[in-house]
Amino acid sequence: MLLDAGSFEEYDMFVTHRAVDFGMAETIIPGDGVVTGWGTIEGRLVYVFSRDFTVFGGSLSETHAKKICKIMDTAMQNGAPVIGLNDSGGARIQEGVASLGGYADVFWRNAQASGAAPQISVIMGPCAGRAVYSPAMTDFIYMVKDTSYMFVTGPDVVKTVTNESVTQEELGGASTHTKISSVADAAFDNDIETLLEVRRLFRFCRWPMGKSRRVWRRTIRLIGAI
Repeated sequence: MLLDAGSFEEYDMFVTHRAVDFGMAETIIPGDGVVTGWGTIEGRLVYVFSRDFTVFGGSLSETHAKKICKIMDTAMQNGAPVIGLNDSGGARIQEGVASLGGYADVFWRNAQASGAAPQISVIMGPCAGRAVYSPAMTDFIYMVKDTSYMFVTGPDVVKTVTNESVTQEELGGASTHTKISSVADAAFDNDIETLLEVRRLFRFCRWPMGKSRRVWRRTIRLIGAI
């Protein structure tokens, strides 16, 4: 739905985590919860990672982070866009500081890629904690109405700490982030429409190497006007 038919080439599909504590040694899943690779959109090179919520809740491990960092490094070398499809609960708690260190590596690359490789984030499910810190640092953020959320911590924790009752939508839904916080640039009705709108974004944008981030921001404002 996102890439040109037959263009996707996957990297590191058999990578697995290295954790052994908390019974993790008995739970090995190839790919470790993220699909990474490259393809084309209307013939133009793009790098993609897609986090799989069915594998450990899409949580980020040490090797999961290495796969994403590899994609980002290659994109910066080629001046090509990076698209992240996010559906994740954040850090993988079983790995402790190894997982947190992996997020530090991703955040550093978010900063380094600014002005070198366009970064597009699509929030396609409930994302919390560090799973939304990184998208918030990227150039464009799209969300799906009613099914995607971005929050540092969920409603249950807010209730416990502040005694305030708040829904997921009020706390970090697409309406909140497109109308109040301005964290997200646009929200769409379903997953398919959202992915098609990412393709549409490419029709308006030109990202030659060396162009500044201001050019991309100016482009998104023009798209909004259209």
